[in-house]
Amino acid sequence: MTLFGAFKSTALISWKSSGKLQQTIAKCIERTGKGLHSGKAATVRISPEFAGEGRYFSFRSELIPASIDFSVESPLCTTLSKEGHSIRTVEHLLSSLEATGVDNCRIEICSFDSDDLSAEVPIFDGSAREWVEAIEQVGLQVARDRVGNCREKMAPFLNEPVYVQKNESFVAAFPSPEVHISYGINFHQVPAIGCQWFFSASMVNSFYAKQIAPSRTFCIYAEVEQMRNAGLIKGGSVENAIICSTSRGWLNPPLRFQDEPCRHKVLDLIGDLSLLARCGSQGLPVAHIVAYKELIDKLDRL
Repeated sequence: MTLFGAFKSTALISWKSSGKLQQTIAKCIERTGKGLHSGKAATVRISPEFAGEGRYFSFRSELIPASIDFSVESPLCTTLSKEGHSIRTVEHLLSSLEATGVDNCRIEICSFDSDDLSAEVPIFDGSAREWVEAIEQVGLQVARDRVGNCREKMAPFLNEPVYVQKNESFVAAFPSPEVHISYGINFHQVPAIGCQWFFSASMVNSFYAKQIAPSRTFCIYAEVEQMRNAGLIKGGSVENAIICSTSRGWLNPPLRFQDEPCRHKVLDLIGDLSLLARCGSQGLPVAHIVAYKELIDKLDRL
């Protein structure tokens, strides 16, 4: 069983009220930037949406729900696909929307390549800070459905422990009255990173905005050529990632946090788990989630 398969199991999850109403953004957000892997520019326009509609992408007239049902396997990023159309690197944007409480929104992506059936969400500085600041600027409002009614926001509560392992990496989750995340990484081949653990005492909006969203994606310098030969990180640079050498340490300091790589893994995890949301519900399971990632396969991402 996969992690998502476990969380989708009706025996392991109970959908209960979060005690909140569904929300959407108060005004439109529009940002343009370059994709990390494709290197191509795209414009993202996020619009308010009715309660119950959830989060979904609009690309070349195709509507792609931000749901695990449309997630496809891809290296080093999270990709959604439907009817031959795909959106890559959605995890930072979805992480921001989930953590700040944007339950319903339309995410329209305009690619400047008219023949390409694939688009990529801009990477900006490699973190989620750009998206969080944009959401904070426009604010949130209670979402109403198409007949004008508010809707209760449901949340998935974990009923019993679940554990998934791949090689030396794993994700486990335990029943908890609140969301907590503990994440560890062990990059023992890269001394400047080494073994790190990050614990979230709370997942309220302000904690995410200050402690998780600013953390940037990172890579190992020795892997750069290998990733580019695989058709990845065509848009990567020192402006949108922190780069670490096995012998020289961080090549573009300073770090925003001493454990910035580990915090960024938490950011990605929240984005991936947001795909469990449905019809404007919370995606992040109410549980204590414990994850551990060990560097073995250089192109693998748990």
